[in-house]
Amino acid sequence: MTTRAAQIAADLLDIQAVTLRPSQPFLWASGLHAPIYTDNRRTIAFPKVRTHIADGLAELIHDNYPDATVIGGVATAGIPHAALVAERLNLPMTYVRAKPKDHGTGKQIEGELSASDQVVLIDDLISTGGSVLGAAKAVQQAGATVLGIVAIFSYDLPDSVTNFQAAGLTLTTLTTYHDLVAVAEATDQFTAAEIASLRAWHEDPWHWIGTTNG
Repeated sequence: MTTRAAQIAADLLDIQAVTLRPSQPFLWASGLHAPIYTDNRRTIAFPKVRTHIADGLAELIHDNYPDATVIGGVATAGIPHAALVAERLNLPMTYVRAKPKDHGTGKQIEGELSASDQVVLIDDLISTGGSVLGAAKAVQQAGATVLGIVAIFSYDLPDSVTNFQAAGLTLTTLTTYHDLVAVAEATDQFTAAEIASLRAWHEDPWHWIGTTNG
């Protein structure tokens, strides 16, 4: 785990953008029971945290996608971070809706985008990757190239790995579920059984049960 990954993981836990609750699992919209709930929209309310995130994302793009000509934000949670990163890198910014507007010009992509552009998309959270890969497809259909995707946090679930591979796109994140659990373990806020349960969830999310159930 890098210093940056540990810092961002600690930030997310500190501001409760991520809540770990292995003894009282959350029910996700997908029907999955999980010991974690993530609301990275909270990060924009904390200047120090959003600075860490913007600096980190800008560095990821600079290092991994030096040919980027446009920074794209995935609506809605990726937009503020894309704006901050585009400012740091002195690059144009666009944002991509989940679907085209149902009025006016019917745009799905806002900003200026040409067929010669090399786009890096920013999102706040990756679970299966569905929303950001949908945005990437919209950018590709507009004629531009998607160099890759960067995000604040990923659950690193097998479905996301499969989906990104199928799309032929790379994903780079500031921190991951494994980093988060390691940082949480170091705080001594969780028992050894709870840490084991957090790790067990990632191994088999669909058959996991919380620590109160067995």
